Amino acid sequence: MAKTKTTEGKQNIITRPPVVVVMGHIDHGKTSLLMAVKDFGTLRRESGGITQHVGAYQITVPAKEQDQENRKITFIDTPGHESFSAIRSRGAKAADFAILVIDASEGVKPQTKEAIKHAKSAGLPIIIALNKIDKPNANPEKVKSQLMEEGIVVESNGGEVPAMEISAKTGKGVEDVLEMILLMAEMNNIEADLSKPAKGVIIESYQDSKRGATATLLVQEGKLVLGQAVGTSSSAGKVKMMENFLGEQVKEALPGDPVVIIGLDQVPWVGEEATVFQTLEEAQANIKKGEEEKAKTLPEAEIGDRTALNIILKADFLGSLEAIKEIMKTLPQEKVVLKIVKEEVGDVNENDIKMAKDIKGVIISFRTKTSKIAKAMAEREKIKINEFQVIYELSQKIRELMEKSLSPELVRTDVGKMKVLVIFMTEKIRQIIGGKVIEGEFKKGFRLEVWRDEEKIGTGRMLSLQINKKTVDTAKKGSECAIQYEGETRVQEGDILVLYKEEMRRGL
Repeated sequence: MAKTKTTEGKQNIITRPPVVVVMGHIDHGKTSLLMAVKDFGTLRRESGGITQHVGAYQITVPAKEQDQENRKITFIDTPGHESFSAIRSRGAKAADFAILVIDASEGVKPQTKEAIKHAKSAGLPIIIALNKIDKPNANPEKVKSQLMEEGIVVESNGGEVPAMEISAKTGKGVEDVLEMILLMAEMNNIEADLSKPAKGVIIESYQDSKRGATATLLVQEGKLVLGQAVGTSSSAGKVKMMENFLGEQVKEALPGDPVVIIGLDQVPWVGEEATVFQTLEEAQANIKKGEEEKAKTLPEAEIGDRTALNIILKADFLGSLEAIKEIMKTLPQEKVVLKIVKEEVGDVNENDIKMAKDIKGVIISFRTKTSKIAKAMAEREKIKINEFQVIYELSQKIRELMEKSLSPELVRTDVGKMKVLVIFMTEKIRQIIGGKVIEGEFKKGFRLEVWRDEEKIGTGRMLSLQINKKTVDTAKKGSECAIQYEGETRVQEGDILVLYKEEMRRGL
């Protein structure tokens, strides 16, 4: 139970549980660490591990002394750095600390650097968890040196960032990480005021076929009570039902608690602030007009002469939609504009197929199903439904579709240069020329440009290539060779021959 303080005349001030986000490079042990902390808490029931329907869970760390209280820690289980970034983009501060998990045998990787960037941008104190310390090739000191290059100086190197050596597999050091979180929470004096109207941040949301709009709210201030009117900038309603992270129905939630709420009129966006209002009318009045929180497609005037790839995007949760859109922003759009015509949580249906046909768009489905009617219609209309379980594969496919949407362009590539040293024979439009390759390499079958006094004077092609009177396919830089040249322009000693190739390409 949270401890209430009344010092300095402040009533209902409580010490709330710290909120932690776990980040790191793929396969470095983020999920393993999240699962390992269960051994120290009260997490009892999950579906296939930590549930994605909630997006957060809470553990209780048992007190070490008789006169101490049990302490809670809340973990945000974000599906990726992109989703956490989406929360930040709306100005929401969802977490107090970030745990950066790094494989002590592999060191700092691209996603590690990305996680550091996100944590710093959010202003989150970092705890380093050097995982897989049980591996024979684990080298924590090397990792610490790599971290210094990223501006992270750990305590053992004279800095302020704690670094813990752990093994999520064996459980070594996991309890130390939890104790460090609680110590930092105490040092940072993490508190909340129960007398204020309850408010928090939406960390996950989706449309449930039976229960309707469903959202996970991380309470940050006040006490959320069943039946209260709640509003975000895009949705409003009375809390008809409330569940904790274990799926158990509860009547109230305190600061630091993640709860699933049912009763909003529509699915709110991840990262929105949710506030309790006196009446439902006040909550509804809070909704911003014009759906400015939703993704806006690029106006036609801004597309210009670029190709537009129309996308119908379907996903399991709004958090997934946010993550996908963040990924899409990183793709080059100088030639092809990604235009999200429709984005929606839920299965692919016949309306999606009709729209894809009408706008000549592509359907991207992330962790969703396709109705039988829609599947049959797609086969009949020859419309492909691109289905994915992994965001990286989805990103690669969108890039591929972007490239396919482009008209092929003629692309020239210089292959090599040769300085003409001698003319062996000249007849009509053919010559046998001796020279030295001064750049790249010479290969038969490509076209040639003839340059004299730094000016192009003509073109031709190379019919054959010899070195020491032996026919070869390639002459490398520095080689002296003889070529059979065909072209209208007469080549002279001292000329430069530029070998090049042209091919039709699609590229971003």
